[in-house]
Amino acid sequence: MTIAPSPSRASDPLGAGPLDAGESLGAPGTLGSNSASAQDSAAGMTRRRFFEVLLASSSLLAVGSMAGCVAESSRKSSATISTSNATVSISTSAWNYDSDNDIYYQLGVHYCTNPQAPAYESMGIYVPGAYFDATQNADGTYTCAPKDKNSVGGFTASTAPIVMPIDSAGYSAQAAPTEYDVSRIADYTDAGFVYVYAGCRGRQQTDDATGSAPWGVTDLKAAVRTLRANASNLAGDASRIFSFGHSGGGALSAILAASGDAEGYDDYLAMIGAPSEDLEGNPVSDAIYGAMCWCPITCLDQADAAYEWNMGQFSSSGSRTEGSFAKQLSNDLAASYASYINGLGLTANGTALKLAEGGEGIYTSGTYYDQVKSVIEQSLNNFLSDTAFPYTPSNETMADMGAGGGQGEGPSSGASGDGPSDGGAESTAYETASDYIAELNAKGQWIIYDEATNTATITGLSGFVNACKAPTKSVGAFDALDRSQAENAVFGDDGNGGLHFDATMAQLLEDNASTYASLPGWESSYPSDYREDLAYQNNLGKTVRQRTDIYNPLYYLAGSYGGAGTSTPAAHWRIRTGIEQGDTACTTEINLALAALSAKGVKDVDFATVWGKGHTAAERTGDSTQNFIAWVQECCS
Repeated sequence: MTIAPSPSRASDPLGAGPLDAGESLGAPGTLGSNSASAQDSAAGMTRRRFFEVLLASSSLLAVGSMAGCVAESSRKSSATISTSNATVSISTSAWNYDSDNDIYYQLGVHYCTNPQAPAYESMGIYVPGAYFDATQNADGTYTCAPKDKNSVGGFTASTAPIVMPIDSAGYSAQAAPTEYDVSRIADYTDAGFVYVYAGCRGRQQTDDATGSAPWGVTDLKAAVRTLRANASNLAGDASRIFSFGHSGGGALSAILAASGDAEGYDDYLAMIGAPSEDLEGNPVSDAIYGAMCWCPITCLDQADAAYEWNMGQFSSSGSRTEGSFAKQLSNDLAASYASYINGLGLTANGTALKLAEGGEGIYTSGTYYDQVKSVIEQSLNNFLSDTAFPYTPSNETMADMGAGGGQGEGPSSGASGDGPSDGGAESTAYETASDYIAELNAKGQWIIYDEATNTATITGLSGFVNACKAPTKSVGAFDALDRSQAENAVFGDDGNGGLHFDATMAQLLEDNASTYASLPGWESSYPSDYREDLAYQNNLGKTVRQRTDIYNPLYYLAGSYGGAGTSTPAAHWRIRTGIEQGDTACTTEINLALAALSAKGVKDVDFATVWGKGHTAAERTGDSTQNFIAWVQECCS
């Protein structure tokens, strides 16, 4: 159970190992430091202290509007909000016991009093047997009370971390477990963890309740609150809750971790009757302690622009044929990304990260460009250090994080994309590193390889994209012009299918309509389609723009957003991504890691983008489950 070895941090931008708040790497293009105090991190807070921090945040969530584009909509739906302040009690006398694996468990544990989708809004709880004093009941179940006499993996009933998988690929729903299956649980309980599999709503549910944003994270927050409300009767340290997930699940893990106790969720939590008090009447928090995010498809407000800046601008085939409307929109989105980055306020080692005109393409100069380039270069050098040749690339599929019940489907895809997914890696054996680099340079040299030192430098982004990361989605990659992407369904509501949500794209369509109209592929309805969708109000009177904000971890982590400082972010973050995935831009995880490290209360960010891997639970070395377990153990040491 070891975490993948990492080289010296000073040469490891956005490194392969954790970076502590306040640590300075001292090299250009590296992650930088967080000078904010971590004293108010989740590790040292009581549940009351969490709540006091929330109340001390005087600013409400600032919700922006798109000038000249979004107007108040008459399209609204209605619902009744539950105002109950009662807690949700977990029975102490309904435990089942797996004697072969020494695990006590309960299924169908409800975490809210007014569920909108009962098939999803409950959870399974799995506890190492050593943590309970148990008495068998007449019906074969057990009455259990936590005890601290025994330890498992160095943990006791009062110190064991609680881990929550989020198996919601493509933002799909995660059905609550209805049958006991130890196969995906034992690794965690054997390590001494309490394992909690909470169902949550999402797109493609099998019932009539809406699963659109932000209901998935709302449900997970309710589960966290219920665990804290019952902490005195449960084994496990309720102040040390970790979430982990891949793809859409990685996104929900990041949002849950960034938005602890955020006021933007209050109405949603009240509507489902989530607990606000523990068994003793004290307020409860929904902030978590740590988040593992593999390939998180998130930060959707700028995901289309990021995709075109990082990848689309270097493509002139498929949907991005020169002279087409889609290609012009791709270029305009890429240019708009510079304005976003230049206002985002990201820093690395005290240096402001900005984009400038010039370079090999659209705004491919400046410190932010250098940062992205250095991350790609470091990923390649990590690969060269980690890999024994001969080497045969492999295409890995998506990972399943859960204990059964997820409705996992692949990430959104675009049939008219411009290249194969996962960089198009084939099962070709390369005898030496030089052979492998030569293949990567086949379309033109962009890697300079020093065989003597087994290290490489790259000349720019375009060569990397053309060799390894061709776009696999059309324009827009996440907010499709015909509302066909999975993310459009994430913001759909009340049976309306998918909705547009990208305000930047909407503004470009509005401002440049006369130019676009002369190009093939343009439809005159595009501006009004986006304008109307962005103004749509859901059953709580919230616009799509408001829902996009609270489903964006950067809204709470980056100082340029209105939600910065209004939440309690997780203290510990671990982010991994396959660098060759065509599903999202490299900048998604880079920005998340940088913003998290700068946020108050965050203690460390362990980030790596893994060479040769696609959209999977990517790790430099070792097994994703065991690496995650080792990371949780380290965070709790």
